[in-house]
Amino acid sequence: MRLTWKSSLGIGILAFSSLAGVGYWYVFKEGAPQLDPPPIVAQGSGMTFQTKSFYSASLKKNRPYGVILPPGYNDNPGQRYPVIFLLHGGHDDSRAWYDKYGIVPVLNDLYKAGKLPPSIIVSPDANDNRGSSPLFDPDYYDGPNGKINTLIASDLVKEIKSKYRTYDDPRLWAMGGLSSGGWGALNIGLRNTDKFCVLFSHLGYFTDDSGPANSPQAFIQNLPKSKLKCLRIYFDAGTSDFDTMGDNKRFAQTLGRLGVPHTFNAFPGGHGVTGPDYGWNYIHKHSYDSLTYVGQQFQKALQESGKK
Repeated sequence: MRLTWKSSLGIGILAFSSLAGVGYWYVFKEGAPQLDPPPIVAQGSGMTFQTKSFYSASLKKNRPYGVILPPGYNDNPGQRYPVIFLLHGGHDDSRAWYDKYGIVPVLNDLYKAGKLPPSIIVSPDANDNRGSSPLFDPDYYDGPNGKINTLIASDLVKEIKSKYRTYDDPRLWAMGGLSSGGWGALNIGLRNTDKFCVLFSHLGYFTDDSGPANSPQAFIQNLPKSKLKCLRIYFDAGTSDFDTMGDNKRFAQTLGRLGVPHTFNAFPGGHGVTGPDYGWNYIHKHSYDSLTYVGQQFQKALQESGKK
């Protein structure tokens, strides 16, 4: 059948509308998911992801969080464990580290290799009162959109200590994240060095649009030496993320000048939705690097405290 220009135009409009609809779903509903995601299951690991909820006094509502207990947790009622908080990026939630970034296979490999002491893994839902959206990142601070700093560093810390067998030593508590979650881990962690001494960031940034009060690059320079003493920081940036690489390098220089022990890596890749060095695959791959660093700090603290 021969098409007239009107029918061709109609088909074109329909096709464009369909593509636009698919694009909207892909970005705004699904958060631009990875086209070639990493594995999320480690057979025989003995680890499962559990969704929990608790009442947050600061937000005056119930909030979810995820937890992954180490192998053998229920079989060793007298044993205490280090804790690692994992913060998500924009348009994500408490399940992202499990469902998307494949953290369980990473943990399984590191536990087996003895590079990370068995730990309690906690993944908060850190979305502020605006909810989750690709149009903005969560506000990882106490501000007009909610008290997210207090939610994580006070409310949720109390919840975890009351429900699980944790160490109290802040050297055995770590917090990290990716992208805005990497910024959040440093922004919250630097305010709470009495609770978290080990911090890490993947594809994060350290200068926030909200100003110097919530920019780790500026904030850390005003901390007293007593609060810097316990800090151990790991962070990495992707060489394709041109907009944040300079910020990461400046933060490394600042930490060096302040004498804060740290490791900074620049790796190929960065943010993206496909490829072995992009997006979720980047996080999955380099979680081995960050959590090996965390494991080194935990092992040192355990030895120094006589717990190992």
